[in-house]
Amino acid sequence: MPIVIIAIAEWFGTALWFTPNAVIDDLQRLWQLSSGDLGWLTGAVQFGFLLGTLALGLSGLADRTRASRLFALACLIGALSNALLPYANGLESAVGLRVVTGLSLAGIYPIGMKLMVGWAPKRTGLGLAWLVGMLVLGTAMPHLLAGIHWGGNWRLTLWLASLLTLIAGIAVWRLGDAPSEPRASPSTSSRLAGLGAFRIADFRRAAGAYFGHMWELYTLWTLIPLLLIAADPTISSRTLALTSFALIAIGAPGCWFGGWTSQYLGSCRVAAAGLTGSALCCLAYPWLAPHIGYAPLVGFLGLWSLLAVIDSPQFSALSAGACPPTLIGSALTLQNAIGFAISAASIGLLVPALSTWGATIAWWLLPGPLLGLVGLYRIGKPSRMAHVEPV
Repeated sequence: MPIVIIAIAEWFGTALWFTPNAVIDDLQRLWQLSSGDLGWLTGAVQFGFLLGTLALGLSGLADRTRASRLFALACLIGALSNALLPYANGLESAVGLRVVTGLSLAGIYPIGMKLMVGWAPKRTGLGLAWLVGMLVLGTAMPHLLAGIHWGGNWRLTLWLASLLTLIAGIAVWRLGDAPSEPRASPSTSSRLAGLGAFRIADFRRAAGAYFGHMWELYTLWTLIPLLLIAADPTISSRTLALTSFALIAIGAPGCWFGGWTSQYLGSCRVAAAGLTGSALCCLAYPWLAPHIGYAPLVGFLGLWSLLAVIDSPQFSALSAGACPPTLIGSALTLQNAIGFAISAASIGLLVPALSTWGATIAWWLLPGPLLGLVGLYRIGKPSRMAHVEPV
């Protein structure tokens, strides 16, 4: 039951992530935004997430405080900042609110992983697969909400996402932490806590693979509505929203299938399969997009989206497995911080360039999964560096 509660709370809490993307047409009319401004709104969340995860990962708070309380507080802050977005008077104030939303997500996503590891210590790959699958649904949720007719009131899309986040915070507050959850003392978390994990060879390798994966994933999800518009400029807002939801949400069953498969093949092999598949999609998209019809293109984007995220929980499982229990929270949070910094850079550089590069933008995503495969290759092999115990 705790695993189900945490997974559903992650789904509801991460509904904040892409709310502007789901109502971008309305925001463009309201604030006279260009298509490139979507990158600023999404990048602001990634930047806020980076700041929050750095603070939690380096301070050791992720391991020294009760994860359930931290998660609930983050949900409250995120729900409020998201609910205020319709009252922003332009792009600058909207970007500020999205930074705050990103800060709150730093207490939802990686802290949710810490909670899941605590409640399912012997099924980490499977538990994290369920959690990341729910993250995928949460990321896609605003598109589903936007596709529902609310009497023309697009603001309800944002407010319902905030309501879901509040429900998530209350559920985890009531659940609490795992009874056997170890908590780091200030003395073990004082030396820029999460950095200690990078002294562990297999953590470095798993984290490096995750960093390559993050160059691709969120930029792809940000591009999906724009790629659909490029393929069919006459697409209606409702069809765009529902199709975008489906193309992102398809990653959820992919994560769950990957988690089930990891019980038999291991996390490393599942992650390698996902990276290889998404690399092939990056390579093929510019060749296929101009020559296939709209329906096959949507199918291809769905396959690409699934392969791009199926490996995500397995990187976290590999990283968690390489860390001592008292470092898991800080290590995973810091890993997320660096990964989302890479993601923010990728979004900021590539999304505004879509109008120039067109379908060939997919080739600029390709280095991510290729570098990820390099990181996975050496997991489990002797390190050239002397082993140093984490601090």
